[in-house]
Amino acid sequence: MIVLGRITAPFGVKGWLKIQSFGDDPLSWGKMPHWWLAPESETPDGQWAQYVLCGCRGHGKGLVACLEGIADRNAAEPFSGWYIAAPREFLPRPEENEYYWGDLVGMAVRNEAGELLGEVTGLLSTGAHDVLQAQDGDTERLIPFVSAYVLDVDPAARSIRVAWHKDW
Repeated sequence: MIVLGRITAPFGVKGWLKIQSFGDDPLSWGKMPHWWLAPESETPDGQWAQYVLCGCRGHGKGLVACLEGIADRNAAEPFSGWYIAAPREFLPRPEENEYYWGDLVGMAVRNEAGELLGEVTGLLSTGAHDVLQAQDGDTERLIPFVSAYVLDVDPAARSIRVAWHKDW
């Protein structure tokens, strides 16, 4: 499953949900007939609950959506904080030099000198740009995911090469 976003709160009184997107094109989710929900982003694939999408529209920087079976605000409230995901086959292929965050997690991060800086454990969206979280033992490095620092991503080799010093 590829995690797409998170439900932040109920929206209105008719069971709609307010959603924070983790991607650049959340309105494309409206083309999927189903969404999958779970309380934790690490939920095993077979344990995500599938819901029929009844409606989806942009709202500010996020989305609001209506799912079958969630008829009013009381039914929507328990879903606050839950994650939204989809199987890879339901998602569009990323364009060249675009990646799903879930595909980057677990990749080795090396600098230009070939030094291992860690493994990608997650990404942060800061508003200005995304930031790689690379963990190497007890050391966490936060590396801006911009072309000035991320030189190349090799999905086949499961590695990312960065312009970053080990002691930064």
